[in-house]
Amino acid sequence: MYHNVTSNTAESKGLTIAIEQLEKQLHYLSQNGFMSYFVSELLTKTTLPQKSIILTFDDVTQNQLLYAMPLLEKYRMKATFFVPFAYVGKSDLWNHSSEKIMTVAQLKQLNPAVIELGHHSFAHDHYSNLSPEQVQEDFDQSFSFIAQNNIAVAPVLAYPYGNFPREKNQKEVFFSILQKNNIQLGLRIGNRVNRFPFKSKYELQRIDIKGEDSMFVFKWKLRLGKLRLF
Repeated sequence: MYHNVTSNTAESKGLTIAIEQLEKQLHYLSQNGFMSYFVSELLTKTTLPQKSIILTFDDVTQNQLLYAMPLLEKYRMKATFFVPFAYVGKSDLWNHSSEKIMTVAQLKQLNPAVIELGHHSFAHDHYSNLSPEQVQEDFDQSFSFIAQNNIAVAPVLAYPYGNFPREKNQKEVFFSILQKNNIQLGLRIGNRVNRFPFKSKYELQRIDIKGEDSMFVFKWKLRLGKLRLF
């Protein structure tokens, strides 16, 4: 799971990764025989090679277009970019409004050979704070935006903040809304390696790659998930 990409090495921390660091990671994956897939490709698979990886980028910030897409093309690695539709052409207003979000025209510039688009909600809210009616309204707004702007979006969803209702009854209602809206796979965080085929199609776990992660930490996360100290 990635977010922002920067050309300034000093800014490589938290949700922002330096382009040099990202390139080292993609080079490692390429040189070590990892196969990358779009999230939506998992819908047509029954088995996967052991060295299979899904690369995801949240929020479609313009720095991803500028820095991430050329690297994905260079190393022939696929990635799914998740779109918070209310902010397209604006900035990350849910955060510090410091990053510009791609415009519709820029979303259409993305190379479909290496990038697919997925859902990241409409308003980038915490799903657990929304009523079922509000969750449905968020989807209605998303689909309206998609239709109005004629963009291709796969039926896969990355939960903003990795957040979704956890209480059993509320989770069941939330998942039923995803099913109603033809969302086929839902991605949380979790920081653990997934086993395929998945036990729960709406609880795929993503590993959070931080800007300060060394290559040792990256390789550890790739094999075992989040580095845990005891």
